[in-house]
Amino acid sequence: MPEPLEPIFLPANQPPQFYRGGAAIAALRGDEAREYGPEDWVASTTTRFTGGPEGLTRLPDGRWLADAVTADPRGWLGDAHLRRFGDSTALLVKLLDAGQRLPVHFHPDDRFARAHFDSHFGKTEAWVVLGTSGDDATVYTGFRETTPPATVREWVRDQDAPSMLDALNAVPVAPGDTVVIPAGLPHAIGAGVFVVELQQPTDFSLTLEWRDFLDSPEQGHLGVGFDTALQVLDTSGWDTERLTSLIRRGDGVDAGAAGPHAGDGGTTELLAPLADGFFRADRLRPSAAESAAITLTPGFAVLVAIDGAGTLTCDRGGRAIARGDTVVVPYGAGPVELSGDVTVVCCRPPA
Repeated sequence: MPEPLEPIFLPANQPPQFYRGGAAIAALRGDEAREYGPEDWVASTTTRFTGGPEGLTRLPDGRWLADAVTADPRGWLGDAHLRRFGDSTALLVKLLDAGQRLPVHFHPDDRFARAHFDSHFGKTEAWVVLGTSGDDATVYTGFRETTPPATVREWVRDQDAPSMLDALNAVPVAPGDTVVIPAGLPHAIGAGVFVVELQQPTDFSLTLEWRDFLDSPEQGHLGVGFDTALQVLDTSGWDTERLTSLIRRGDGVDAGAAGPHAGDGGTTELLAPLADGFFRADRLRPSAAESAAITLTPGFAVLVAIDGAGTLTCDRGGRAIARGDTVVVPYGAGPVELSGDVTVVCCRPPA
């Protein structure tokens, strides 16, 4: 009989990356920074595209999280989740700190991933901005104007990075803002932007701007060829009105290192409705002054504590949770109560 489950606090999990960053992750966690540690894969059952165990989360008891879920899928995920997604968590959460601008890239949708990568999931993603540095914190989302595919092919052939970047919407961001990135949308994250990233559980990035980032064009198109990869690229124009379907601006945000931090307590939905069907993100902030706790209904969840300190309690007892902690919550932990003067980003699979 499987052992009773409870929330599990996780160590950092930073697989090697091709770009610089990670100082903000280290500052949040209270760890020592390293130059090429820009991503912390939290509660990950997803491996790198290149294969092997890189990317997988190892639990404090030494097991891979993926193995623990496979051994007890009902306890970790619940029956309703199993009926829809099988024994996949259907979610990958990362802390991502861009120490340099990321290349212009996009991700496949579910249909393309099934046809070319033998995967049930493509890679729609979303960003919850925790912090920024510098005077020009910017993300790049979608082409400003509808762009002929032939023009994009020329940019890729010539590796014309200035034209690629100039064609995208440059969107200034601040702590508390959130951005949904649908599969197929060309995008990049600017230097100095620190986010919690939610995404479908894959490592599929089709990189238009591969030179100076990747070792070869094959790494850019993941072996399918750019002619095939570009079939799933969204070349339509995204004007200001259309961008409002992707972006939510923070309200009452503390712009310091704490990140999203509303003045009022309670639960705040963070993402635009376009994220529905892919994942959910809420900011949880109990009201310490009123001793008002927040109860999470049973379900798989990933918690990132971004400010303050409090207590996380389930039927098996309570444990302190504080800024920098990352926690995976199994379905079998039952209702979980968050209390204290703490702010947490709660990430879940689709409802």
